[in-house]
Amino acid sequence: MKNLFLFLSLLAITVSKAQAPLEKQKIQLNAGFGSSGWGTPIYIGLDYGITDNITIGAEASYQSYKIYDIKSTILGLQVNANYHFNKVLNIQNKWDCYAGLSVNYYNWTIKDADTNTSFVDDKPFGVAGQVGGRYFFNQKIAVNFELGGGNATSGGKIGITYKL
Repeated sequence: MKNLFLFLSLLAITVSKAQAPLEKQKIQLNAGFGSSGWGTPIYIGLDYGITDNITIGAEASYQSYKIYDIKSTILGLQVNANYHFNKVLNIQNKWDCYAGLSVNYYNWTIKDADTNTSFVDDKPFGVAGQVGGRYFFNQKIAVNFELGGGNATSGGKIGITYKL
């Protein structure tokens, strides 16, 4: 009975380690849609596991909308760092809960077709905070949700994550 308990304990530790949010030196891809006061951006990005609890990442986003004859286009680039709380809070392996900071660059152009004039945002850099989570359907695919502030996807994001 002791051997069975020891075997099951080691198996549980091994399985939980293999299903960490993102293991050290692993990559995951993210893609989806955002929500903001300026439209609906689409985004694509990746995260890299520095440790089992810390990731760094990069992301690109694009959104464009038109009101009357004024067209607004926003192209965003960001780098981020997140801390994943699964081990600290003893969260189930199917979930990934995280929070972090990002540094953003946005090229925001507004063009008025009537006057043929353009305006480019003169403050393209920003720092933002985010909090989010993922639910893994299996060891590779998850749905992700994120809320943040201070960038063009300030309202939040929803998308898909794929672990490589």
